Amino acid sequence: MADRNRVRCSCPRCTIRGLMGPAIIITIGLLLLLDQTRGGYLDFGNTWPVILLVIGAISLASALAPMTGHIVDTPAPPVPPVPPVPPMATPGTPAWQPPQNRQDQ
Repeated sequence: MADRNRVRCSCPRCTIRGLMGPAIIITIGLLLLLDQTRGGYLDFGNTWPVILLVIGAISLASALAPMTGHIVDTPAPPVPPVPPVPPMATPGTPAWQPPQNRQDQ
């Protein structure tokens, strides 16, 4: 549910990068369709490198796209340090007592 409040970047680079998943699914679907309809030389075993070409083309397009208006995720504020836990008293030893402020020293 935390992702629901997240601001999505709409710069050209992030928009093109967001097309990677749908482009791969469409490419695989088309290659399997060609395999079923045409067969022979266009079977999936011969055409799978097209998927790599699609991934490379989209990666290249997103790398060349401008980042105007890019929204950078701000890191979470640092967590304050946790104070140390005093040791537990063991049988036969006196219980831990906090140090006393001695101002006469």
